[in-house]
Amino acid sequence: MKIIISNASSDPIYIQIMNQIRQSILSGELHAGDSLPSIRQLAKDLQVSVITTKRVYEELENEKLIDSVVGKGCFVSGANKLFIREQRMKRLEEKMMEMIRESKELCMSQQDLINHLTILFEEEQTP
Repeated sequence: MKIIISNASSDPIYIQIMNQIRQSILSGELHAGDSLPSIRQLAKDLQVSVITTKRVYEELENEKLIDSVVGKGCFVSGANKLFIREQRMKRLEEKMMEMIRESKELCMSQQDLINHLTILFEEEQTP
């Protein structure tokens, strides 16, 4: 898991970190049971305060994306596969809405968009 902090971003540092960890979980890059760096290690690696990384982990735990085990650390939650699937579906729908808006700007018909998506889907299926 690689986290990049941008000084040019309008988002606070903790939001940038949280969004990237969340994305890694929702995309399947991180799996249920995977351990996350300790709060102190993550702070050291990213050169941010421990308070920042603590806040990130607390927020992700509140979202039920990670579990904190006293004395052992933080882990990607395995108890909420349906929740994670629902979150991934929500993100997919957001991307699809963006695609629909863009296609309308290009004056594409619904059928043109479906045809284009079908072609791309079939190309992705081919090994």
